[in-house]
Amino acid sequence: MRQALVDLKNVRVIRGENIALDDFSLRVDAGEHVAILGPNGCGKSTLIKTITRECYPVVREGSSITILGRSRWNIFELRSVLGIVSNDLMLDCTNETSGRDVVLSGFFSSTRIFEHQKITPEQVGQAEAALTRLGVGHLADRPVAEMSSGEAKRILIARALVHNPRTLIFDEPSNSLDIFAQHELRETMRALAQSEIGIVLVTHHLSDVIPEIDRVVLMRNGKIQADGRKRDLLEQEQISRLFGIRVAITRSDGYYHLW
Repeated sequence: MRQALVDLKNVRVIRGENIALDDFSLRVDAGEHVAILGPNGCGKSTLIKTITRECYPVVREGSSITILGRSRWNIFELRSVLGIVSNDLMLDCTNETSGRDVVLSGFFSSTRIFEHQKITPEQVGQAEAALTRLGVGHLADRPVAEMSSGEAKRILIARALVHNPRTLIFDEPSNSLDIFAQHELRETMRALAQSEIGIVLVTHHLSDVIPEIDRVVLMRNGKIQADGRKRDLLEQEQISRLFGIRVAITRSDGYYHLW
């Protein structure tokens, strides 16, 4: 059995007065490609924040969480093995900071470079390589505030890649993107998946689920509704129950579309 990237057992997470995750168990192997699908408010973002240690489970008997086999992590060390692409980061990075500095900020788990942070020539080289890999080397000196949403998203992915993480976590990656930028994003995710980096995709859009992802986890009301093969779960009855509305699903070129 491969090492688990994350292994949650009977986890309960409370945010405010609400139980966001309830008796939640999930194992994702290192290097695995998996999509976590569910409506807004089902607990998807809380799950990501639990993995990244922004939220903590209630301490109780029979509940545990490990990441790469460890229950305790230095936060900055953890962020060096996970690459996060989220809308929260997108909002924080949309400013006068240059594309290069946003990518470099990935070494410090910040969203810009501050005076006390010392950049090495090796880090600059890694940042340039990440920008080139994402096809945005020409944006290195441009302020993120002057970029399109699609360009800014590529900069954010380069930031997530700069320290060569084991897995990339995408949180609702196609939000705010136009059709062309969505297509470019999915092609980027496909190339990354084919390079053997792990992909955890969290979304409510079926069309975000790239062909390289075979496992799908369906979430509703802080619980797992189903977990299994994509071809078995992305079908009318399961998805209608997931979103609480009758839907139709079509498939084209390895992608699924909801109607």
